[in-house]
Amino acid sequence: MPYRLKMSKIQSIIALRQQGWTFSRIARELGVHRQTVARYVRDHSESTQAPTGSEGSESTKAPTGSVDSESTQAPRSSASDDVGRSDCEPLREVIEKKLDLGLHARRIHQDLVEEHGFGGSYWSVMRFVRRLGNVRELPFRRLECEAGEEAQVDFGSGAPVVAGDGRRRKAHVFRIVLSHSRKGYSEAVFGQNAENFIRCLEDAFHHFGGSVKTLVIDNLRAAVWTPRSSC
Repeated sequence: MPYRLKMSKIQSIIALRQQGWTFSRIARELGVHRQTVARYVRDHSESTQAPTGSEGSESTKAPTGSVDSESTQAPRSSASDDVGRSDCEPLREVIEKKLDLGLHARRIHQDLVEEHGFGGSYWSVMRFVRRLGNVRELPFRRLECEAGEEAQVDFGSGAPVVAGDGRRRKAHVFRIVLSHSRKGYSEAVFGQNAENFIRCLEDAFHHFGGSVKTLVIDNLRAAVWTPRSSC
């Protein structure tokens, strides 16, 4: 029995093929054999299209030979034309609002069925969302901070350092970035503890010539103060 791919990879194969990708390109992108790609494309075509005759069924099958023929692809039209012919077109505005909220195609399809009685398939929504993304500009949201208002702080991994005794020690890099100007300060230390954290902050503020009102700390244990329990 041949090995069956995960459903997510099968969906990726079908989606990329519908965008006009060749079998070889899909195989390279997803790390599978080209004949495996052709088999799943053929199975999908046979399950979604009823053949009307020997000629019609032959045109829907993917090539199984060693040559990846481009002549088997259906003529491609512009993205806007494909979107306009979709069953999702009457709900374009609804779908665009859900895309702006960051929802994916499967969630959008569920919402359309429940909220608007949509009778189309998930695949039609997925194709519409993909093609709509080619003709819509991505939303751009800029976060603004006043000068001296905020800085982002974190520790990162540094390159190993050879100490005086010849042993290699792991280094950590303290990094702070001003949210307004994006200017930063870095310092290498040998431990992520509260003492090093406070000292690095003092060095950074001395470098900047002042402090900020708020520090945004990304899950930094050295910045958490734990009060000692009294006996």
